[in-house]
Formats: sequence, structure tokens, C-alpha cells
Amino acid sequence: MLTLLLKRLAFSIPLIILVSLMTFLLVSLSPTDVAYTLLGARATPEQLEAVREQLGLNLPLWQQYANWLVSAVQGDLGSSLLNGQPVLVAVGQRVEPTVALLVLTMIVTSIIGVVVGVAGALRGGWVARLTDALGLIGVAVPGFLIGLALIVLFAVQLKVLPPSGYSGVASGSGPWIRTLILPVIALAAGSIGLIAKQVRAAMTDALSSEYVRNLTANGFRKSSIIYRHALRSAAVPVLAMMGVTLVGMLGSSVFIEQVFGIPGIGGLAVQATVAKDLPVIQGVTVIYVLIVVVVNLLLDIAYALANPKVRIS
Repeated sequence: MLTLLLKRLAFSIPLIILVSLMTFLLVSLSPTDVAYTLLGARATPEQLEAVREQLGLNLPLWQQYANWLVSAVQGDLGSSLLNGQPVLVAVGQRVEPTVALLVLTMIVTSIIGVVVGVAGALRGGWVARLTDALGLIGVAVPGFLIGLALIVLFAVQLKVLPPSGYSGVASGSGPWIRTLILPVIALAAGSIGLIAKQVRAAMTDALSSEYVRNLTANGFRKSSIIYRHALRSAAVPVLAMMGVTLVGMLGSSVFIEQVFGIPGIGGLAVQATVAKDLPVIQGVTVIYVLIVVVVNLLLDIAYALANPKVRIS
């Protein structure tokens, strides 16, 4: 398993470089002028050129990226072009809401998705059809629309939950959970059905396998067969699905943070993109890629524990 993790880490390095390079090129090709944004419409061409030279924006693109990459390898992701704040400080101030939102959403998605999927495999009938319907709704309905509907229902009409904002962990578990209930539901709604459908399909295959039939014939308890053997076999494809689900959650979390006014990394990315604040955009991109890498490494460990063949290799 150690060899597997080392291979994943080795693959992650060129992945981070490639994603950062693509982000750099896409942002650099946009028509927004940072110098114009800083100085305004009354700035003279000489003033604009002086700001570009000061910020290094007059250098060739390859040299700008090379300078950023050298600093990034040394742990310096640069500073904001707009206010001079270090990127790591700006991201650090917003990382808690985003991580809390993603972690809670993954927990809720995993628990509900597995429970509904197992119930669909065991009972069939309307439960199985409900699983398929949830999966279809998750694909068809955007999370931000679900978020708006939740705000109207629970915040405007029932007035039982706050419509927006975020209370940090330091403010207490009660206010913290209250501000995350609606965002977590909105973000998880699109993934619960997909996980449940995957679990139901994997559990159905596991329960119909010859291995499980032999256990039943040998008198093993039904609960033991379901939860100790069939569910463990079904966990292998489900873990792979969770990795894909996380990537989708990262993109959706940007919109969810905007809908619920959560001061997370997604909001920082939107602000930086509008202003063409390249160092901040690059920093946020790297942080997102690192989150994906870390979570996928954890899923690889869980995958190896569930599948002995991976550990042997």
C-alpha cells in the first residue's frame, strides 16, 4: 500500500503544475487589465505602464509563470495585486468555512447515500425507485436552485434557520451548525442520489454473488452477511464514486457559498477572477487541487483496506 501512495503522490506533482499552468494561461488571456482596475479610467498610459512594470505584468508570460512557480515551490504563493495581502493569508482566513462545508457535506452524503442504497437493494420496489428518482433529481437540478428554495422555505416562511452568513466554530457548535444546515443540504442533494444508486447497484451484485450464496447456505446470519461481507464488497466501487463526487462538490461549493453568503474560498476565487488578481486565482487553484489530492489519498487508503488485492500490489 505504501508503494501505491507514493505513486499517487508522484503523480500529484505534475498534476498541480499542469492545473496551475492552465489556470495561468486562461486568466492571462482574459481582456481585463489589472492596472486599469487599480488606477481607474482617469489614469494616463504612462501611469498604467508604470503599474504593469511594478507588478511584473510587462514580462513575457513564460517568465511570469516561471517566477510564480519558483516562489510557489518555496512556499510563497505571492501577494494579491489589488491589496498586497499574501495569498496564503487571504486563503487562510477563508479556509475554515469551505472545509467545514465540504467535510459535513461528505459525511451527510455518505451516511444518507449508503443507508438509502442499502435499503433499496434489500427491499426493492418503491425504495429502489426512490433511489433512482433521487439520482435523477441530483443530476437534473442545480444545487444553487435547491439552495434558493431552501432559503425561501426555512428562512423566509418558517423562519427557523438563518438565510445567509457563517458563524465560525469559535462562536459555538449551535450557531455553527445552524448556519451550515441549509448549505450542506443544498450541496449534498445533488450527490446523495448518485451515491445511493451506486450503493444499491453494488449491493445487489454482491448479494447475488456465489460467495454470499455460500455464506447463506452455511447458516451465517443475514445481518452478518449484509453488513460484514456484502457491504464491504460493495464499498470498493462506492469509494471510487466518492472521489468523483468530491470534485463535483468543489465546483458546486463556489455557487453555494455565493447563494448563502458564506465567506469561503469560493467567494475569494470569484472576487479574484473578476479583478484578474492572478496570484490569488493561482493560489486558490493550488489549494483546491491539494484538497482533491489529500481526499483522494484518504480514499485510496480506504480502498486498499476494503480491497486486499490493492494492498498486495
